[in-house]
Amino acid sequence: MSHESYITVKFAQHGQAKIIPALKVLGEPSRLRILCWLGLECRPVVDIINATGLEQTNVSFHLRVLREAGFVRAERRGAFIYYCLADPDLLRILHDLKHWLEARQALTSSEVGQHVKLVTHRPVTTKSREAT
Repeated sequence: MSHESYITVKFAQHGQAKIIPALKVLGEPSRLRILCWLGLECRPVVDIINATGLEQTNVSFHLRVLREAGFVRAERRGAFIYYCLADPDLLRILHDLKHWLEARQALTSSEVGQHVKLVTHRPVTTKSREAT
């Protein structure tokens, strides 16, 4: 592979200032669960509470954080407030990240298995017998 074919991402200081808080928001398990459960549907708060098993105050707090970070948007429909993903691309990004992590885990497990085979099947030399 030639050097020119590498793709790089450069984050200037202001770019880092945007991505780090976003990753922190996504790093909270309840928020990630809410985002994934929303999918491409707009759902009322009561459905989010029932689906996640979280208390109403906890769900409201996480929805506020997600809304302020730009991940979800709120829509009033009569007496109810529905929450939707602010951008459907977010679901694809999360899906891609999940698959990338699964592939890395499989690769790492395979590499560990290969390393164990190499260590356990290495021939014992005279030097190593004397050291033990």
